[in-house]
Amino acid sequence: MSGAHPEAIPAYIGLGSNLGEPRQQIENALELLGRIPDSRLVARSSLYTSAPFGPVEQPDFVNAAALVHTTLGAWSLLGHLQKIERVQGRIAGIRWGPRLLDLDLLVYGDHRIDEPSLTVPHTGIAERNFVLLPLREIAPELVIPGLGQIGDIEVNELVPRISRIE
Repeated sequence: MSGAHPEAIPAYIGLGSNLGEPRQQIENALELLGRIPDSRLVARSSLYTSAPFGPVEQPDFVNAAALVHTTLGAWSLLGHLQKIERVQGRIAGIRWGPRLLDLDLLVYGDHRIDEPSLTVPHTGIAERNFVLLPLREIAPELVIPGLGQIGDIEVNELVPRISRIE
């Protein structure tokens, strides 16, 4: 396995969609996460609906988080996430704009990566309730490198508007 790690690394993935039947987009993506080579889908959060983040007028999002144990390297895993996005029809669009599917590598073990194509932990993770609440649900003891334990990170549960839907 080129670029693989000998032991499985816990990788946390954020999922979001607000176009093309968002709930189905997320469910399909979760199924495909379970098919990534050298990886195993271990946990998934409930689905949440949230108001859009950023300056673009658009429909509400459906969000979730997933935990995958993988022996793939971070860039290889990112490549598989991007492939899932493409398979489901994602094309590059407006920053913070509407999208069929967005898969973000949020946390990759205890690694900190700051490269042009990959930043882990994901940028802005501590300011986004649509990331933190699903993550807390599946990993209440998670320590996010550079930020601390997820339970200690203050979350505004009102802005942007968010609610659990299942």
